[in-house]
Amino acid sequence: MPFDFQGKHVTVAGLGVSGVPAAKVLYGLGARVTVVNDGDDERARAQAADLEALGVTVRLGDGATLPEGTELIVTAPGWKPDKPLFTAAHEAGVPVWGDVELAWRLRGRDGREAAPWLAVTGTNGKTTTVQMLASILKAAGLRTAAVGNIGVSLLDAVTGDEDYDVLAVELSSYQLHWAPSLRAHSAVVLNLAPDHLDWHGSMEAYAADKGRIYEGNRVACVYNVADKATEDLVREADVEEGCRAVGFTLGSPAPSQLGVVDGILVDRAFVEDRQKNAQELAEVTDVDPPAPHNIANALAAAGLARAFGVSAAAVRDGLRAFTPDAHRIAHVADVDGVAYVDDSKATNTHAAEASLAAYESIVWIAGGLAKGATFDELVTGAAKRLRGAVLIGADRALIREALARHAPEVPVVDLDRTDTGAMLQAVREAQRLARPGDTVLLAPACASMDMFTNYNKRGDAFAEAVRELGA
Repeated sequence: MPFDFQGKHVTVAGLGVSGVPAAKVLYGLGARVTVVNDGDDERARAQAADLEALGVTVRLGDGATLPEGTELIVTAPGWKPDKPLFTAAHEAGVPVWGDVELAWRLRGRDGREAAPWLAVTGTNGKTTTVQMLASILKAAGLRTAAVGNIGVSLLDAVTGDEDYDVLAVELSSYQLHWAPSLRAHSAVVLNLAPDHLDWHGSMEAYAADKGRIYEGNRVACVYNVADKATEDLVREADVEEGCRAVGFTLGSPAPSQLGVVDGILVDRAFVEDRQKNAQELAEVTDVDPPAPHNIANALAAAGLARAFGVSAAAVRDGLRAFTPDAHRIAHVADVDGVAYVDDSKATNTHAAEASLAAYESIVWIAGGLAKGATFDELVTGAAKRLRGAVLIGADRALIREALARHAPEVPVVDLDRTDTGAMLQAVREAQRLARPGDTVLLAPACASMDMFTNYNKRGDAFAEAVRELGA
């Protein structure tokens, strides 16, 4: 039965990009809405004033206490499950939803047919894959949008005036944790590597939340053949009768897989007689950039699109039309025969591993906030590709020590500065180490907040420093 919000006392936990839309939607549905928020800064006060003008109650600086009479909590995805607010809710028998759960339950509420969701999660590559998927769906003539963790509100998509045929939905582990009712048309877990363990408590809990994306899938559970943990999640999922497991691989595909043969992306999953037949989808050169991990993203997007019935031609056209976001293995410039590549979005070791694997001879710029990560495995795998390394940021010593253990012959420059000129010096040191044919690669394997507002600002600083080299 649909949840009746009329007159219900709903508490929204957290302001920001999800809390404000949730509060407005709930108020519009007749709920009595109270927003609680830990912070009480200028931005929060401005958001509170906007909501209070509508009639929403806002409590700033107090996100721990359960408002009296609360019948439902809708939480921002980043709020940890062990917060006192949720403990109190559990003791009082009050359900807790995330904004994704709320959006899922509101689909089709106004009588329109609910657009199915093609859902994407994974430790790395989510945004690129969702954007590729949306590009393919548009090339097929479908009304669609890339929404969710990509920064576009799912609530706006399901409650707005736009009619969609299908939605390409990026979901984080946080969002999946708070979305118990979600049942996608088809979904993919791109990969699994340790991340956000401080939030989830363990790798097992993190993987379990990622695996929620497969629950109740109707047509296809797409998984990464090279990452057995993703296939294990498919095996554990309770799906609808007839839902298929479909793998993607950078090698030649087996039946019920998508893969690569002689530079061609091919489909042996959504074809007749897949034991004998394969469908050409696109060329590797149709993918921008054609780095191995990005080819994997393209195959995952193609798998979801094919599960929805999209033609091979639309897959090709959509991949050709796709332009990657900034700071994702983006070629900045060539200077004196050396390529400079910005992958500031590589904020963990798994992402940096994929980035490093894309080039043969690398001067690596790395470092920042490690978030509890270790670097031995990353350095061991990349050692033969490294011409040199330039280390920046608060936790650079962890990478330096891993390099000393596993790549002692690689020259290392350790920059002990965090001012605005640090990136320019890092790029100049990398230029000194590089030789024609090399790639200077910013793939930090760390978060940026010790030196920069976010990974975008870090990538911008790198690009500006490279431009100064060529000036």
